[in-house]
Amino acid sequence: MVTFSESEIKSNHSPTEDDEEFIEETISERLWGLTEMFPEVIQNSASVIATFSIRGGRNLFWFTSRAIWVTSTSFMILVLPIMLEIERVTIEEQQLQQQRQILLGPNAAAPGYGTNAPGMSVMPSLPGQPQKS
Repeated sequence: MVTFSESEIKSNHSPTEDDEEFIEETISERLWGLTEMFPEVIQNSASVIATFSIRGGRNLFWFTSRAIWVTSTSFMILVLPIMLEIERVTIEEQQLQQQRQILLGPNAAAPGYGTNAPGMSVMPSLPGQPQKS
């Protein structure tokens, strides 16, 4: 295994003319320099495409945000009160059934159970047998 000391590394690397001539530039400067190699027609079409893409993105965002606002407020105004009322009615029915069950016993909780209307018996009759009145 070969190892190098720091002094050997520093002595081997001496600044050359290439290192001194290197100019620091940003990415945007490099991209701007690359535009010179493309014809002006391509530059203009790329500019138009970028502009329309940005406008389209902004318009899409604007439309989407407005659509979400209209949908959510319409839901809250039109549908939410109905849902809350349905929930209130079902809770009242459950409380009424629970009250019946407590007062009259477990068989009284089902609506219509135990009532003998004319022509109806508690036990259904089998086919072919006459009903008992």
